Amino acid sequence: MKKIYLFTILGFLAILANGQAGLKGTVVTDSLYSENLLNDFGENPTRSISVYLPPDYESSNKKYPVIYFLHGFLTDDKLMVQMKDLLDYAIEAHKINPFIMVVPDQKTTYDGSFYSNSGLFGNWEDFTVFDLVSYMDANYRTLPKKESRGITGHSMGGYGALKLAMKHPDVFSSVYAISPGALAIVREYGPNSDTFKEFSKVKTLEDLDKTYFGKVVVAFGRSWSPNPNKPPFYCDVPFEYVNGEMKVNQQILAKWHENMPFYRIPDYLDNLRQLRAIKLDWGRNAGERFTIQCKMFSQQLENVGIDHFSEEYIGTHVSNIYTREGRIPQQVLPFFDMYLDFE
Repeated sequence: MKKIYLFTILGFLAILANGQAGLKGTVVTDSLYSENLLNDFGENPTRSISVYLPPDYESSNKKYPVIYFLHGFLTDDKLMVQMKDLLDYAIEAHKINPFIMVVPDQKTTYDGSFYSNSGLFGNWEDFTVFDLVSYMDANYRTLPKKESRGITGHSMGGYGALKLAMKHPDVFSSVYAISPGALAIVREYGPNSDTFKEFSKVKTLEDLDKTYFGKVVVAFGRSWSPNPNKPPFYCDVPFEYVNGEMKVNQQILAKWHENMPFYRIPDYLDNLRQLRAIKLDWGRNAGERFTIQCKMFSQQLENVGIDHFSEEYIGTHVSNIYTREGRIPQQVLPFFDMYLDFE
């Protein structure tokens, strides 16, 4: 009798498991208007947001933690379409319990907000931290507390995740930065690179489109040192060439340092200690501008006694991330499963 009962239970569990395995989450395309993004330079204050809802969202009354995913330079919230299969897989494979994820569109006319309060071009940090979080808690079944909010992102988004977590530990409890950039001024963005020499020769927006690093420099400038009186780029940069000689604008350099996480670690020690968990990773073959600054950031955290995880893996800046064997389902989501509060 006991054997029959055991077989019945096992059969029921098998059927239940197979049924759950067939369930898929859904992606909702929503939008959010923000007064924080009002500006006179053509940036749309109504932003698209893509929200992933777990497989059991419609069939239950449960509340879920939220992972805020910040996209990289040149991309937007449509990245969620690429990630949906990975999120379904991670839940089905028990890498993480069911959760909500949201990706806000922060692709600007200059290709990326860098999740910063520009003032002139919109206050993207405030939009993300206050408007987006409040909207998610008011319109979706979230667990509305910092212990159930994590923030992550790739490249520019990894930068944004670290920056916003450092500044707002009262909103986010844990952060995972995937191959973050713009942590410090190194290599291609340093004064002795060719980037600023080439940028000094760029005079029009059409010419700017021909140089990747020039576009990033303008994005930095519009995010951190905007100048309404300096067309056509409407920003200042810290390194300028005058008659072929490089000059350092110390005031602008200070503004850039204020926005780069490596330089702000001493200012945010108490905030960093409030975070439940911090991790960053980077591909070994991503290029020195990424590997160096990530190592610098991790080393400085270690130097000042901030517990964290850091990892260099075999890959480039974009490889081994958005696949089932990649970083998101195998590393990022299990990290949040461990450190976020679930219902």
